[in-house]
Amino acid sequence: MAKYIGAIDQGTTSSRFIVFDRSGRIVTTAQKEHEQIYPKPGWVEHNPDEIWAHTQEVIAEALKSKNLSAKDLDGIGITNQRETTVVWNKKTGKPVYNALVWQDTRTADYVAEYSRLGGQDQFRRKTGLPLATYFSGLKIKWILENVPGVRDLAEAGDVLFGNIDTYLIWQLTGGTNGGIHVTDWAISVNKPDGSAAHLPVPGQLRPIPASVPAGPPRNVAVLYREFARAISDGLPAAPDFATAARFHQLLENIQRASDTGIRQIL
Repeated sequence: MAKYIGAIDQGTTSSRFIVFDRSGRIVTTAQKEHEQIYPKPGWVEHNPDEIWAHTQEVIAEALKSKNLSAKDLDGIGITNQRETTVVWNKKTGKPVYNALVWQDTRTADYVAEYSRLGGQDQFRRKTGLPLATYFSGLKIKWILENVPGVRDLAEAGDVLFGNIDTYLIWQLTGGTNGGIHVTDWAISVNKPDGSAAHLPVPGQLRPIPASVPAGPPRNVAVLYREFARAISDGLPAAPDFATAARFHQLLENIQRASDTGIRQIL
């Protein structure tokens, strides 16, 4: 068993990599800021390529500072800037447009339109949340409708959607060479009372569809992480042993893939 656990902290203004020992003590860390892009008032964008490059750099820098390597890490977790939305070409690995940051308000007209049609709280019963510019679904709709060629790529199944964590996992686990495109229910359902009524059981954890929806988003799941065996103990208990076995096997498979991705960075 390796001595350390790594954490990628990909935030709104910077990317950081932290190595912890098994007592939770910080062993080493590295951080790098990325550009904030403001094309118009209320619009906020990031360059996904820059974020990916900085993530690789801070991982390498932090490990090198303590003479560590990938084999010294038992797993990696990700914390990230949540609803920032990335759509990228799965064949080339290149983003089709800059990431639309969670702060971005360009979808305000969509929110107003859907609010007129069904009210701002029309989805609150299932999600616990009102319509708002914060969430990813309408950001995807904006990209499909405003970036030339993206809808055609989506209809051909050639683009992927993810929040920053999913984009990084896909890159770390191989990218165009079989990168893992996964969803986690932890942030795809946001009921404020903590209800598990709409949560899938662990045995239903699965790769998401390979393309962005061609029309207005329908139940677009927030894509999330879990590729570190070390954090699996903190997840909800599976309802039966067979489901638990499948779930933990998935985590182990993703862990092996993440190790390979880190070795490529180094």
